[in-house]
Amino acid sequence: MSRPLGPRGIVLFAFGVALGLYFAWLLHEVLVVIYVSALFAVVLMPLVRAVMKLHIGRWHPGRGMAVLLILVLTIGSLTVFMLFALAPAFLDLRDFIRQLPQRGPEVFSRLHHLPLIRDMDLAALQEKVEGIAGNFASYMLKFASDWAGALARVVAGIVLTVYFILEGDEAYEWFLSLFPLERRVRLNQTLVQAGTRMGRWLLGQGTLMLILGALSTVVFVLLRVRYAYALGVIMGLFNIVPVAGALVSVTVVVLIAALDSWGRVAGVLIFYFIYVQIENTWLIPRIMRTRVDLAGVTILIALLIGSGLAGVIGAMVAVPTAVLVAAILNEYAVHDDNLVEPPTLGAGTQ
Repeated sequence: MSRPLGPRGIVLFAFGVALGLYFAWLLHEVLVVIYVSALFAVVLMPLVRAVMKLHIGRWHPGRGMAVLLILVLTIGSLTVFMLFALAPAFLDLRDFIRQLPQRGPEVFSRLHHLPLIRDMDLAALQEKVEGIAGNFASYMLKFASDWAGALARVVAGIVLTVYFILEGDEAYEWFLSLFPLERRVRLNQTLVQAGTRMGRWLLGQGTLMLILGALSTVVFVLLRVRYAYALGVIMGLFNIVPVAGALVSVTVVVLIAALDSWGRVAGVLIFYFIYVQIENTWLIPRIMRTRVDLAGVTILIALLIGSGLAGVIGAMVAVPTAVLVAAILNEYAVHDDNLVEPPTLGAGTQ
């Protein structure tokens, strides 16, 4: 039985906690990368195990080969997507930037005839646009420098995720060793259950991403929206962030469709409205509710907290983090009142 802390112990303990929080704040970006990498490793483990079950004759891949196959397939898919789907968009963007100084005055002269924009100070706006076009190289240099750090963190996160998948068992055993022996079994069962639910979340979310991406591609091709294949893939990929991802991607699609005709904008909005109704009333209850077992308001709160703490990455890991927290709370904080028999009336009076 441990002795209660004296005044000096309480002061030292408070100082240690404050010092730990201070260092955690200084290293919060690094800690976020480590946490996200570990979480992605847990979520991706079912996929790695599925690849390990493949058999080609008598050969079947080990864990390292399964990770390598997934990486090669992912990089190959992204390369094909960049070369064939995004290449036309980059070429059009380059031509637009090149022609902006010449076409800018013509565009602003047309804007003068619009009722809502007629009274705006378009001359100042035109000067700013021409200044941005003239200093495009400097803006691109600043943009590249800002993204260099983000790219480095992404690469570090991918490397850490691979290491966690390959050597995660040793790290997990070390983590369990920090707890007393009598508590390890219960904690291990709770974390294994949470990991299973997070793996089911990945399968369900991947199914929703595939459905939205395929339907969007077909609709955009039928509507003759520019870059239909690229936009369809983007719609599917962005859906990994529930609610917010689809809203961002459909906004991009609407802006691109507006370059051609308002009829295509209406078609995109009608498609997205119908899809949201089908997803909320039929797809999510059958695909996600039995896999994740989280209320809708819980998912929305998790998204708000995750995006506020770590931006897009925080929103991506918000739902699996909520699954982990829910599993721990259900095991250690939630008590089932049905297991406790209520006292009978007049008990103890006989």
